[in-house]
Amino acid sequence: MADSLSYGNVDFNSIIGACKTESSATETGESPSDTDGDSVFDVSAEAGETAIADRGHDGFWHRFTRYFSCHSLRYFAGLICAALCFLVLLLPSPYVIETPGPTQDVLGKADGKEVIAITGVTTHKSRGKLLLLTVNAQGVPGSSALGIQTLIAWLDPHEQVMPSEAVFPVGQSSQEYKKTATKEMTGSQDSATTAALAFAQKHKIAGAKTAKVEMHVDDIGGPSAGMVYTLGVIDKLTPADETGGKTIAGTGTIDGKGKVGKIGGIQLKMLAAKRDGATYFLAPAGNCDEVVGHVPNGLRDVKVSTLDEAYRALVAIGQGKADNLPHCTAN
Repeated sequence: MADSLSYGNVDFNSIIGACKTESSATETGESPSDTDGDSVFDVSAEAGETAIADRGHDGFWHRFTRYFSCHSLRYFAGLICAALCFLVLLLPSPYVIETPGPTQDVLGKADGKEVIAITGVTTHKSRGKLLLLTVNAQGVPGSSALGIQTLIAWLDPHEQVMPSEAVFPVGQSSQEYKKTATKEMTGSQDSATTAALAFAQKHKIAGAKTAKVEMHVDDIGGPSAGMVYTLGVIDKLTPADETGGKTIAGTGTIDGKGKVGKIGGIQLKMLAAKRDGATYFLAPAGNCDEVVGHVPNGLRDVKVSTLDEAYRALVAIGQGKADNLPHCTAN
């Protein structure tokens, strides 16, 4: 093995030796400069070492290599750690970031189509709105959340950060994720239609047996809109304007028997409801622990556990008689 260490025209042995010479001179109080004051140091050519040029004429590469050769790795530990931390912030994180998503009035239209289209029976219009609520998710299959985005979301009270495995199965592809979300939404719409028509028949609403229901909402997945879909169908079948011209939001799954179920992201959905003008929020009883203490100012929460309770609450709100409706309470 050669005794000298060099790269191109740069002799690292001479640089390291010069660093030691300069360090020794500094400790003894001597100047590391030549007597004429023009050059930093000079190494004997007889020893096979390269003379370091005048400080003012050193090339960048010489200064760069000299600086790093004169310090141990420990000296750069802080810089290395900072660089690694910065790199981590630019890499995808194993978390999902959730934010308040868009809302949709199920009594209105989306992309030119009625969100709830009913044929075979006379339907009725409403002056108010029934808002379906959503949550935007970043970091699910098909999208990524960078480390720096995750850090910012952690610091934002209007965003939530969850481990990815709590949102979707490990290894799930984007196609599988979309298929699951679409299947859940389709199932939710089917359950809503079943529950709404059963409710209409129970209360002898005209046309309940002949009505055919179709729902049109694109780019929204999951089962959490079931209750609002159900209320929307009933509102269209009845001549009364249950909303009373108000903007009412709600969330919760629904089954064929009219039971309202717990959903995810309810705190973000309340923020979306408030943002888009809702003054009342129908919340599943199963989510009340998450609702208490997080209701935005100007939004009135109403606890519901069945379709009958949700419909009575809707009517009371429309009639301006909501004062006695139950709030969510923590268990």
